[in-house]
Amino acid sequence: MLETPVGRVRAAGLVEGVSALILFFVAMPLKYVPPADSPTAALGKLAVFWVGAIHGALFVAYAIITFVAWGKGALTAKLVGLAALASIVPFGPFFIDKKLKAHEERANPQPDTRDDRW
Repeated sequence: MLETPVGRVRAAGLVEGVSALILFFVAMPLKYVPPADSPTAALGKLAVFWVGAIHGALFVAYAIITFVAWGKGALTAKLVGLAALASIVPFGPFFIDKKLKAHEERANPQPDTRDDRW
């Protein structure tokens, strides 16, 4: 997956998507579900800070990797736009991955390695 520019976009998108899910479904509930003065909420506040910072860095990395792939001609402007939109929608990177994979396979067809001797 990491051998091609589109593969790197796909990998970065999946990592960024997982970090968003951790932020939304683990860190934020830890902060906002318990009473505000509880130790769990204090832990949640710390978790939101760190997970949010990591997610932000991964978001920026995803954007950079996407624009580098576009600059190399590996992505169309439409796919860059879809990737940008997907990065701000929950579960978006997982949905666009199918389109990116199909684009990657069309751009880099694998050689036929079947053994026809049998």
